[in-house]
Amino acid sequence: MLGRAVPAVLVMIALGCSARAGDIEGNVIIQHKLTKRKVTASADPYQRGTAVVLGSDQEKDPLSFERTHVVIYLEGDLGTNKIEAELNQQDRRFSPDLVVVPVGSTVSFPNLDPIFHNVFSLSKAKSFDLGNYPKDETRTVTFPKPGIVFVDCHLHPNMSAVIVVTPNRWTTKADASGRFVLPDVRPGSYTIVAWHKSAGFFRKTVRVTDDHAANVDFTIPLNEEGVVQQARR
Repeated sequence: MLGRAVPAVLVMIALGCSARAGDIEGNVIIQHKLTKRKVTASADPYQRGTAVVLGSDQEKDPLSFERTHVVIYLEGDLGTNKIEAELNQQDRRFSPDLVVVPVGSTVSFPNLDPIFHNVFSLSKAKSFDLGNYPKDETRTVTFPKPGIVFVDCHLHPNMSAVIVVTPNRWTTKADASGRFVLPDVRPGSYTIVAWHKSAGFFRKTVRVTDDHAANVDFTIPLNEEGVVQQARR
């Protein structure tokens, strides 16, 4: 009996070795500012209600801001882990202004300001309107399919944010230096995508093996005018 069990154990070990995962790592290279400076406009008494502190729109390092607003993910139905995320309404801004979630996840929209806010989207991936609601109320939306969802507020036109719903759990954002890692990817060939709101989509093919990390870099270019126009919807 022991003799019969040994081959089965060896098969299991072999399968385990063949299924070992590797990392995809790389850099996002951005050499010029992409995003127009967003100004939080002053509000009239109706919009303002109780006075609120306005969020700062000035970034100390514009290129760090651009890099941290690049989303990287793998294409395809590769399995997902649903999560819960928050997109706050605070200081008459959406914070954070970029949320990344796998398909099937839920995002809540708490109002932290002492005034009414509204959350809506007309995006093809998910359209909704949560209505107007006051401080300390929270409303939620579930995102059943992947895509780019642009979020706005009917009451405050300066407020905008983006929710990137990715097709699987292998997704991340670049850090301030442009570095990113997608860990524990099974061996195989994949299409890896980088997305930036102002620059659009960039795709490359990458092959993952179990003996070393796969490396891929994305250079986000500009057109001759210095700004890449990207349709919002």
